[in-house]
Amino acid sequence: MAERERLPNRRRAELIDFEHDGRRWTATIGRFADRRVAEIFLDAPKASPIADMAAAAAIVASLALQGGCPLATLRHALSGRDVGPLGAALAIVEGAQS
Repeated sequence: MAERERLPNRRRAELIDFEHDGRRWTATIGRFADRRVAEIFLDAPKASPIADMAAAAAIVASLALQGGCPLATLRHALSGRDVGPLGAALAIVEGAQS
């Protein structure tokens, strides 16, 4: 099992506002020193079950990224599914890297 790549306690973050299914979201993106995406957090302005699930899914995606899973692999695994705000945020981030 690959060891999780640790991030510094203090690091810069990018905020990306977007809309998915009529709801506003903010994605917070943290990166490794080499600019690879290392973590993603999702937040919605109103509390709801979908916001809670999206936040939890983003934590799992962050752990996968820190464990060595490439962003493109996560996007491929989620493609063709109704992946909700996490998939939308990852698509925006991946598109910005290209």
